Amino acid sequence: MADLRREESSRPARRSRPGWPTLLLLLAVCYAVAALGSVAAAGSAETYQALDRPSWAPPGWLFGPVWTVLYGTIAVAAWLALRGDSSRTGRVPAMVWWSVQLALNLAWTPLFFAADAYGWAFADICLLLLALAGTIVAFGRRRRAAALLLLPYAAWVTYAAALNLSIWLLNT
Repeated sequence: MADLRREESSRPARRSRPGWPTLLLLLAVCYAVAALGSVAAAGSAETYQALDRPSWAPPGWLFGPVWTVLYGTIAVAAWLALRGDSSRTGRVPAMVWWSVQLALNLAWTPLFFAADAYGWAFADICLLLLALAGTIVAFGRRRRAAALLLLPYAAWVTYAAALNLSIWLLNT
């Protein structure tokens, strides 16, 4: 009996993985960022239509559906990264990167639409791309699927950065 207790006490403590409540919290955070961005973008449809845009600019109606899907994948990717393995190794850096990219994402909309500061918005989106790259690397160390889920987001933000730059150059 003593040998059994000693064997049990020598096993590493099993760490719990974040469950569904954590996923719901991450979804709430991401969609709160989306909601705050939409408040900052009040009147953005008219602003976007009035801008000189490149021929490859998407129609304004496309942004809402694309971002709705992307914010969901951003949350699920974070949840998968947190669940990456039973150890906590790398959790904090991964979530710091995730938080930084989300804050930069939130900052872009008021810069571009509310302040009409296209140059500052471009600087912000460039920093967002760097933070997103850091997030993808950190998530990849935790769980490959988490990093892969962020690739469509990275592609869209890269496209948005090119669009931002083009609009800035065409409207200054």
